[in-house]
Amino acid sequence: MENKRSSFTGKIGFVLAAAGSAVGLGNIWRFPYLAAKYGGGIFLLVYIVLAVTFGFALMCAEIAIGRKTGKSAISAFGDLCKRYKFIGVLASVVPMLILPYYCVIGGWVCKYSAVFLSGGMNDAATADFFGNFLEKTGEPIGWFFLFLGVTAVVVLFGVEKGIERVSKFMMPILIALTIGIAVYTMTLPGAMDGVVYYIKPDFSKFSVNTVLGAMGQLFYSTSLAMGIMITYGSYMKKEVSIESSVKQIELFDTGVAFLAGLMVIPAVYTLAPDSLGKSGPGLMFETLPMVFNNIGQVGGTVIGSLFFVMVMFAALTSSISLMETVVSIFRDRLGWSRKFTCIFVFGLCVAIGLPSCLGYNVWSGVTLAGNTILDMFDTLTNSILMPIVALLTCLFVGYVIKPGTLSDEIEISGKFKRKKLFEVIIKYIAPVCIVLILISSVLGILGIITI
Repeated sequence: MENKRSSFTGKIGFVLAAAGSAVGLGNIWRFPYLAAKYGGGIFLLVYIVLAVTFGFALMCAEIAIGRKTGKSAISAFGDLCKRYKFIGVLASVVPMLILPYYCVIGGWVCKYSAVFLSGGMNDAATADFFGNFLEKTGEPIGWFFLFLGVTAVVVLFGVEKGIERVSKFMMPILIALTIGIAVYTMTLPGAMDGVVYYIKPDFSKFSVNTVLGAMGQLFYSTSLAMGIMITYGSYMKKEVSIESSVKQIELFDTGVAFLAGLMVIPAVYTLAPDSLGKSGPGLMFETLPMVFNNIGQVGGTVIGSLFFVMVMFAALTSSISLMETVVSIFRDRLGWSRKFTCIFVFGLCVAIGLPSCLGYNVWSGVTLAGNTILDMFDTLTNSILMPIVALLTCLFVGYVIKPGTLSDEIEISGKFKRKKLFEVIIKYIAPVCIVLILISSVLGILGIITI
């Protein structure tokens, strides 16, 4: 049995791993859709303001909880106050449910990467290609196993030799590809109209829905309320500044989200304007292949290949953090070795992930309000459990252990410059905002409103 807790070698390793967790599919397929839906520039402005206030406070809190206790979410809350260990249990359920279906989607990204790299762009751009792929039984499962297997191998090597090393390799490449594709997109004929729409705030389009949409995206985009930042915080050395690290993680995450919009919105705005309302799989696997095909055979194949490789890297960094969180939960609770726990979690992911694959073919009749099995998992975790966990975390920090407990932890490595902002947001602002997110999510699920 391994008793010594792993740790990142230093600040760079921690920041790149945490940023890799935050930078995922939520940045690339959800952020551009929401930006297009809520007026482009005004949504971007609201998101940035929320990221440096609301997101900053929540991320500081989670990382500080992890570093102070040296434990994953399932044990950290109980370690700080035994009566509230149920929050840790609830937080631990989130990554266990997200990881399997996330790896299913990661498998789809691998499939499209292979198709574009092998010169099959014209096939991928046909209207029924994605649907036909999902309706097959064996192929989606095969890609799911491949993506899950790669994730498990990285986690098996541990924090320093696995997660940190892979993050240091993949994150710079991901950033470079994102910048390169965004620059190319802006050179397309007519693309600057889309750039202006995306960047220039139009305050006449500001609404409550804009704020709620941006706050909801902040959860998906920054790995909050999933136990991930608590787990990564538990691997953080005491001399590394939490405040400075959070700023850099947010810079990475917001930067990639911004560049994702710059990649997608001008191209879709110019080449497929009727598709601006599409989100999720529809945008990623149906609209964008058509956009790349419209660029031309050579240019479209190159840009499309680079795009899907970039998305695959983003998906991998996030799936690695999700699996590491789940592995850490079981190891903390049961004392298992890393190797045995990785094998167990792999099997657990297969058991939960297979229904998501089969929900598009042999189990396509299993639906809830028209939602597939994968959509059910997504709605349960992102729209219900994550806001509840975030709300409970804020109340726990604000009124049970008090913000000063975590401020003291943050100040171990230096002065906490935004201490007052942190305490005000955690106690007063964040709980109200999260309740509004939860209410809007429930009303959206019931079909009463559309967010």
